[in-house]
Amino acid sequence: MAMKITDDCSACGVCVDECDVNHAISEGDPIYVIDPNKCTECKGLAPAPKCQAVCPVEAIVKAD
Repeated sequence: MAMKITDDCSACGVCVDECDVNHAISEGDPIYVIDPNKCTECKGLAPAPKCQAVCPVEAIVKAD
């Protein structure tokens, strides 16, 4: 499973620097996007997805 960024994204970019795995987060138009083929939910690196913890608008959720 991967994380995804919802339309609530404010495009602040803080999540990009938190992504340590394969640069899974990139700038989209108009919001940031997570590549589900690259996202590992930070398994083995952190107890929870690091991007989700820093998102100021809580726009990062688990993908369905």
